[in-house]
Amino acid sequence: MSRRQADLTSLRKVRLYVLFVLALGCFVVGTGAQGPIQKFDQPEGGARSPRNASYDIEVRLDHAARTLTGRETIRWRNISANPTRELQFHLYWNAWRNAESTWLRERRLAGVTAAPQSDAWGSTDVSTLKIRPPSPAGFGAASPAMIDLTSQMRFIAPDDGNAADRTVMAVPLPYDVQPNETIQIEVEWKAKIPRPFARTGYVDDYYFIAQWFPKLGVLEDRGWNTHQFHAATEFYSDYGVYDLRLTVPRAFVVGASGQQTMRTDNEDGTSTHRYHGEDIHDAAWTASPNYIEAKRRFEHSTLPPVDMRLLILPEHRSQADRFFDSTAAALKYYGEWFGAYPYGYITIIDPAFQSRADGMEYPTLFTGRARWIAPRDVTVPEATTLHEAGHQFWYGIVGSNEFERGWMDEGFNTFSTARAIEQAYMPNFTERRYFGGFIPWVFRDIPVVREIDGNRLPGYRPVAEADSQATPTYRYWPGSATFITYNKTALWLNTLERHLGWPTLQRSLSTYFDRYKFRHPYPEDFFAVVNEVSGKDMTWFFDQAYRGSNEFDYGVQEFTSTKVGDSYRTIVVPRRFGEAIFPVEIETTFKNGQKVTERWDGVDRRTIYTYERPSQAVSVRVDPNRVLLLDINYTNNTRTLEPRASEASLKWGLKWLVWLQDVMVTYAFFV
Repeated sequence: MSRRQADLTSLRKVRLYVLFVLALGCFVVGTGAQGPIQKFDQPEGGARSPRNASYDIEVRLDHAARTLTGRETIRWRNISANPTRELQFHLYWNAWRNAESTWLRERRLAGVTAAPQSDAWGSTDVSTLKIRPPSPAGFGAASPAMIDLTSQMRFIAPDDGNAADRTVMAVPLPYDVQPNETIQIEVEWKAKIPRPFARTGYVDDYYFIAQWFPKLGVLEDRGWNTHQFHAATEFYSDYGVYDLRLTVPRAFVVGASGQQTMRTDNEDGTSTHRYHGEDIHDAAWTASPNYIEAKRRFEHSTLPPVDMRLLILPEHRSQADRFFDSTAAALKYYGEWFGAYPYGYITIIDPAFQSRADGMEYPTLFTGRARWIAPRDVTVPEATTLHEAGHQFWYGIVGSNEFERGWMDEGFNTFSTARAIEQAYMPNFTERRYFGGFIPWVFRDIPVVREIDGNRLPGYRPVAEADSQATPTYRYWPGSATFITYNKTALWLNTLERHLGWPTLQRSLSTYFDRYKFRHPYPEDFFAVVNEVSGKDMTWFFDQAYRGSNEFDYGVQEFTSTKVGDSYRTIVVPRRFGEAIFPVEIETTFKNGQKVTERWDGVDRRTIYTYERPSQAVSVRVDPNRVLLLDINYTNNTRTLEPRASEASLKWGLKWLVWLQDVMVTYAFFV
């Protein structure tokens, strides 16, 4: 064969290859939402995460029947150190299947005793479950045959043995899945959409769909980590690639985790919306014909750009800028302090009234909180929007186990939110709402303070000893779980900031974020980073704040300053009223303006300082710079020898008179 003939032959081969690829591409595009999705052999060279639990899901919403019908293909790889002969799945919506589920039992323990409405119940029923064994050649035409395990499914209750709870399903396998082996799982199911209990459900023609598909637990070295659905906890799952095909009535606007890649209008009056997300560990979606779509781009000199998409309801349209601005604030401050948001897109949802979906976070998608009347000097919707956008960092990117260690997301994010609001939205003021929550009143003489309001100190005080944070979150007492998870963590992180300095804590948080993004860290990982970055062993603090439940409370036990000859003898007795220990300063102020500051290790129950001075002492303060924000009682931190009761009574008397006048004027207007 001549060289020319060889070149022509090679050219023909190239042309045939190109035609084959184009034909295959046309077939894939032409099938649209009709055929199965097979993305399993995609290259993962650019993966940020292990991508060991990937989901291709098709689901159809029956608006009239309030049901979902779905099928999913899961590609799951065993990344633990041990083989497994079982699979475990979450079926979250079964928490609302009957009144004796663990979720509803715990809700009653928390004091919520109202019975659900008759049409409020939800459920998930798996009709088919098959697996394809591992194959050295990957999954394709020559793959091993599927094995039907539907008859082997059973419900388990690993946390409390509750036979009425069906939120965890186990399936035995006919063989061991070895470490680093991959299997393919196919599941078909049908779900009854609840009226909103928490996080998910429908109101009229509004849907927010979360925790909606049969979802694998996390296989750790110690075994399956698949907790039942508890009222006071959230979620934990592995990272993967999600490909969703959501079929809804054609008039509905859809938002979902990931990015929309295709929309197909079907002959039956529905549309199929396809979303794709990589290196995420969950997916949620929403649909309503009432959404208005708005878009904006976040840009920053040192951070990657992010396309922000907002789905907002008509009655809140005027607050669109506030949603965008507060989302941008989260991307800016969290990005500068901890690390960049990596996905390039984010979806903001304005949920419907009474949907109970406000203030929730899912990968690349979150819900805010708007009000019909939203005063400018109150951070609604800003605080909720910033907080939920912030969850993309401590929940989405750092994959904390929220069943067992919810504080590693919620607490970190409460602290981060309060700090970002202090940077972006100060001052803002206290608001109270009347007449069913519709009419706001802003108390402009009561500014919101990060150390108290942002860290939620008032809610923490009465439950400080309820549980130690080392207790798994799902075992917290339901009535106090939120305060230990959110409030206590924000308070001890802010205490660390004041004790070590913000530069040190910021470096600790950014190091931790970078080291454990797209992983599942443990508390000890964070503590080790703080010790490493600060160069100090802070174990004594973590032993008390995390592993203990003792109260921090320092104050003044005695304070006298009496004339003795030509001078004054001042005696100061600071005391440790609580059992937890922290070093504090004691500042004594004298009438001539001089101040003396002592540093006390706080170990003994009390200590005594005596001063012989020509000037009488007028006041003493324990922890004058408020370093110890975990202190549950600040009223005993200060003592004065100069009476000021008249000033206080006048100040508060005027405040109460103004408040009473406002109430009477409002009442007179309506009657």
